[in-house]
Amino acid sequence: MASTLLLVVVFVFDLVAFALAVAAEQRRASARIAQDANSRYCVYETDIATGMGVGALLFLLVSQVLVMVATRCMCCGRALSPGRSRALAIFLFITCWVTFIIAEACLLAGSVRNAYHTKYRTVLSANPPSCETLRKGVFGAGAAFVVFTGIVSELYYVFYSKSDEGVIPTRDNGIRMGAFN
Repeated sequence: MASTLLLVVVFVFDLVAFALAVAAEQRRASARIAQDANSRYCVYETDIATGMGVGALLFLLVSQVLVMVATRCMCCGRALSPGRSRALAIFLFITCWVTFIIAEACLLAGSVRNAYHTKYRTVLSANPPSCETLRKGVFGAGAAFVVFTGIVSELYYVFYSKSDEGVIPTRDNGIRMGAFN
């Protein structure tokens, strides 16, 4: 039987990761061009979105680790009983890892790119500097895949638990041979 406590803890971690990813999307760094006596340069606003993106990444990572430890990553431990639950658990295991990798990639790339700031100045007569910022939607895509990962990982855990409860039938229907003396 699936542990309700684990499902609730994983749900809370995924919910926090989603909230941090959405907040990071709303608080992406923005820039404006400033000018002093001889040059123009970029001035960036506060950079809290990078921390939120990394926080979302870490909460999602902890959630994934909890599910994989509880299920022994499907490769350790005894075999699952054959049936529909095992087939769905295998499918959801693969899907869970794919969505997890995509979510982590979006959150990591968004955090790194959001933290990048141009550090050069241009002369007044030259073109203004390009104040590069993160494209809109990177953290949003990460947030969407956090939701997908949360749903799939919890379904994986439930189907794994259903398949793990069954007893694997033994095939001991033949005549046993005795020891040869």
